Amino acid sequence: MTAAPPTRIWTAALLVIGDEILSGRTQDRNIAQLASWLQVQGIRLSEVRVVPDVEERIVAAVNALRTTHDYLFTTGGIGPTHDDITVDAVAAALGLKVVVHPEARAVLEEYYRSRGGLTEARLRMARVPEGAELIPNHLSAAPGIRIGNIHLLAGVPHIAAQMLDALTGTLEGGAPLLSETVGCWVAESEVADLLRDTERAHEGCAIGSYPFFREGRVGANFVIRSTDPDRLRRCVEALAEALRSAGHAATPGGI
Repeated sequence: MTAAPPTRIWTAALLVIGDEILSGRTQDRNIAQLASWLQVQGIRLSEVRVVPDVEERIVAAVNALRTTHDYLFTTGGIGPTHDDITVDAVAAALGLKVVVHPEARAVLEEYYRSRGGLTEARLRMARVPEGAELIPNHLSAAPGIRIGNIHLLAGVPHIAAQMLDALTGTLEGGAPLLSETVGCWVAESEVADLLRDTERAHEGCAIGSYPFFREGRVGANFVIRSTDPDRLRRCVEALAEALRSAGHAATPGGI
């Protein structure tokens, strides 16, 4: 019988843009948010980079990441101020002009009609690389931007969440990544070979080890991941049994 072809793994990268992240003034919360959202879409977040508000640095990162992943997401730099240069940098990376999107302008005009009007600064949020589509933002009107496999999101986490919600179900992806956790009061170094051998014996599964120190003791949670529920179940069972055979109590669900 011919073996079934392996499930394609769709990947994404995240480019976090902003001096405030690198300086430590702002703590990024978009990484976990995007990673969780992507897993539901069946896509893996496989790389994250952080760059300052410097156009050539953004251009270089965009061109590196968009060609090595199925999708590239950026956060930050699409607001109304002079240092919001993500649109300009992405357009430069793609060799495109920057234009004012008529639909974005109309949305912003309506939103700011009772908020002081559409100023030149606010109009910057209607600028897009030529040919781009809009990602709706029902919270603060200013849209995200989608062009090719690149998605430009706001840096503010709750606004980025609105944009991700609008994108839900629109991206092609593979099977969602499933996971189970087994906890154990043991130093991970003591079971490193056991973890490696169990992973090797279960194709399509990956085991991550996450050590901790609690109650004066060392322990670790072992997270088993797979796109196949049956393979995942067998690997979890095998790991728990291997730990018990080595004299270590295994805790389903983790510690």
